[in-house]
Amino acid sequence: MQASPRLGRTKGAKLTFAVALTLLASVALTGAVDAEPRHGLSIFGELKYPADFQHFDYVNPDAPKGGRLVTMGTGDVNTFDSFNQFIVKGDAAQDLDLLFDSLMVRAQDEPDAVYGLVAKSADVAPDGMSVTFKLRPEAKFADGTQITADDVVYTLGLLKSTATRPQYAQPLRDVTSAEALDPETVRYKFQGALVRDLPVLIAQLPVLSKAYYTAQPYEETSLKPPLGSGPYRIKAFNAGSTITYERRDDYWAKDLPVNKGRFNFDNIRLDYYRDRTIELETLKSGNFDYREEFSSLGWATQYDIAAVRDGRLIKELLPDRRPSGAQGYFINTRLDKFKDPRVRAALDLVFDFEWSNKKLFYGLYKRTTSYFENSDMKAVGLPTKEELALLEPYKDKLSPDVFGEPYTPPVTDGSGNNRENLKKARDLLISAGWKPDSEGKLRNAKGEQLTIEFLDFEAMFERITLPFVENLKRIGVAANWRLVDPAQFQERLKSFDFDITTQRFSLGLTPGVDLRAFFSCDAAKAQGSFNLAGICDPTIDALIDKVVAAKSRAELTTATHALDRVLRAGHYWVPHYYKAAYSVAYWNKFSRPALQPKYDNGVVDTWWFDAKKAAALSSGKPEARPTPQLTPESTQQPAKN
Repeated sequence: MQASPRLGRTKGAKLTFAVALTLLASVALTGAVDAEPRHGLSIFGELKYPADFQHFDYVNPDAPKGGRLVTMGTGDVNTFDSFNQFIVKGDAAQDLDLLFDSLMVRAQDEPDAVYGLVAKSADVAPDGMSVTFKLRPEAKFADGTQITADDVVYTLGLLKSTATRPQYAQPLRDVTSAEALDPETVRYKFQGALVRDLPVLIAQLPVLSKAYYTAQPYEETSLKPPLGSGPYRIKAFNAGSTITYERRDDYWAKDLPVNKGRFNFDNIRLDYYRDRTIELETLKSGNFDYREEFSSLGWATQYDIAAVRDGRLIKELLPDRRPSGAQGYFINTRLDKFKDPRVRAALDLVFDFEWSNKKLFYGLYKRTTSYFENSDMKAVGLPTKEELALLEPYKDKLSPDVFGEPYTPPVTDGSGNNRENLKKARDLLISAGWKPDSEGKLRNAKGEQLTIEFLDFEAMFERITLPFVENLKRIGVAANWRLVDPAQFQERLKSFDFDITTQRFSLGLTPGVDLRAFFSCDAAKAQGSFNLAGICDPTIDALIDKVVAAKSRAELTTATHALDRVLRAGHYWVPHYYKAAYSVAYWNKFSRPALQPKYDNGVVDTWWFDAKKAAALSSGKPEARPTPQLTPESTQQPAKN
């Protein structure tokens, strides 16, 4: 779902609240609530780490501090004009979350646990309708002022305001209030029956300074470095092209167990390039330290250079075991021409993934079929009796297809001769009211030809989309691919001014209220939301509520299966493809812990600058690189092509 919160082309190791929603989903509590304050909160089970734990298992607590990491900036549109990632306006810089602390922080080796940062404990009420956090008296903003309960209360008001991006505000709709009981104690109250996710959701909110945002208009974009309380500050920037974060020696929480062995680079610099070819050449020239590759063409053909062969530049796949995410062509069903599901199903028949994978992707990808791909939340086979119990109350409103095998995209032989599927697609369009004229062009009853524009801002997708466009033309659709500048692209997405666009978002290990940001009727109507397809179906809203209300992992899995079946039968997208790995290249001057975080690549969070390796690299004699002894079980990345 990066980093500036986004649902497509984003990377980043440290997660903002919104990225925590899109990547990790909501972290929930079961019906058994805590009888006394705890050092952390978890879902469906106990915490891995005890109250006296010293550090996370996936860090090196003795990692040296120093050096810098220079990498690529991605953000929403490969540029930025704001340091406010919370509001709809503007394009925020990537990794601004490095500036802000939250009440609690995720453990990246547990699917759904958070541990105390600004808050030293949390106490969930027996009825689950409130949660009370006790703050650490030593918690401070970067200007030395104490973080108080008033700041925490003020933050909730800002994040629920109309200026805030929907992916922040919508999940908080059932948080009715926050009250400062004393300077170090804050209590949140909830409403409704679906409050399972809220205590841990709130625990991941950034804490904003009331004094700062009272003086600085929150609802406006700004390139004034904001006041935070996190491990880094903004050191330097050039709007739209580069930003450097500097590690704070006076960071108040640097010795807390949740931070031991983390944030090891003195400086982290992000350089933005709109052209991926130039970006890659910058890496090869040594002006980048680390780059994640999102192009199969680039990965397969553009790293055969001396520096890779002799080990100076390391090319590596880091396993990614999170749900792979939903990347595809999202169809804007707000438009009349796409309201008929037969039209949308026809588009899926026209896209020839097998040919693309063979001719364009070097066989590197697998076809995505589910919104919960690469996870046990993906629906398979016929519905179980438990799934049917959730689906049958809506039987008269659902397609019969929901009650059979879940919809799977068509498969071709990869030859490029997709004639049979093209005929099926044309027949579907004709049945939906698009009749061929004397020239074979498909027109509706008003005589209007079916037109489809694919909107993008990256030239790299031209090679993938143009064959799709040509196939659509063959069946009488006036299709075209349009490349616009990044700022225009972002504005058009926010206002849903497009026919079809390519994006990627990820749902996490425990989806909950975050699903509303992607699939609910409320999100379909909210400018700037993640619901690009405009999905608005009361049955889907009801099934989301079932996911949110699940009291066990088994119940949650059953509910996601039912939801997945309905979404897939709705043909709201033409799914793309996935690869369960990070494709990374980096100069051999870094070291890392033996254990990769289970649900992250750990680069920004846990790697460190290795002076000995850097010296060897400078001398032209890089150290021999042993086979990594990792136990990685991890991975929201930019859209892959």
